[in-house]
Amino acid sequence: MVEGPGHVPLDQVEANVLLEKRTCHGAPFYVLGPLVTDVAPGYDHIAGAIGGAVAAAAGADFLCYLTPAEHLGLPDRGDVREGVIASRIAAHAGDLVKRRKVTQAWDRDMTAARVRMDWESQLSLAMDPVRARRYRSDRTGDRPGPCSMCGSLCAIELVKQFLGGEVERCE
Repeated sequence: MVEGPGHVPLDQVEANVLLEKRTCHGAPFYVLGPLVTDVAPGYDHIAGAIGGAVAAAAGADFLCYLTPAEHLGLPDRGDVREGVIASRIAAHAGDLVKRRKVTQAWDRDMTAARVRMDWESQLSLAMDPVRARRYRSDRTGDRPGPCSMCGSLCAIELVKQFLGGEVERCE
């Protein structure tokens, strides 16, 4: 396994992955983020996830998570959780580019649940069901229907009304 750099400008992430894979004859490549900018202390998990998604799409085999506390101090449990989730999202985005069937099915299932406004399915399919459930509960309680963001302007509800019923899922 080859460990890659932790700081790479966004426009150089893909070239870095491809060069490593070619130079090391396809050995598994492990990237540390990579951070695509250095001006986000407290948000390095996001800057690293952006780089990680590009690296994963380009063929990186493993992503190292970064915490919001990266470069600032030792992370606490919450920082580690935030960092791992951000890295999982990056890896998932990379797997979608690679057309991994399980990853695509997960996204299709979430899309279908959103169209049906099946909140329980959406919450159970979420990358972080605990956080998703907390947001939903804090904003809307357990009431059915659209989220609290769009209300009567919900695009899904408006399309259903316009079409006179349920929205069919496209395959």
